[in-house]
Amino acid sequence: MIGGALVGTFMGILLSYCVFGPWASRFGQILKEEGMVFSVIKNTLISYLHGNAPQIAIEIGRRSTPFHLQPSFMELEEYLGELPPDLS
Repeated sequence: MIGGALVGTFMGILLSYCVFGPWASRFGQILKEEGMVFSVIKNTLISYLHGNAPQIAIEIGRRSTPFHLQPSFMELEEYLGELPPDLS
């Protein structure tokens, strides 16, 4: 009976550290990355509602994006230049 208890204990520790811990950590990372979209939108809207010009609000939103997804200033200007005049 003691052997069974030890095997169960060590099996639980092994599974928690080698399987479920990394799994839960990865799910946390995924949720944080998906939540960044809402953070960028929030920062842009708050900046605009504080009275900043739309170009400044968009720049603040651009700076709050994660670095690996952040467009350069020129890429953003090119994209905004392609919009129809009634949207800009």
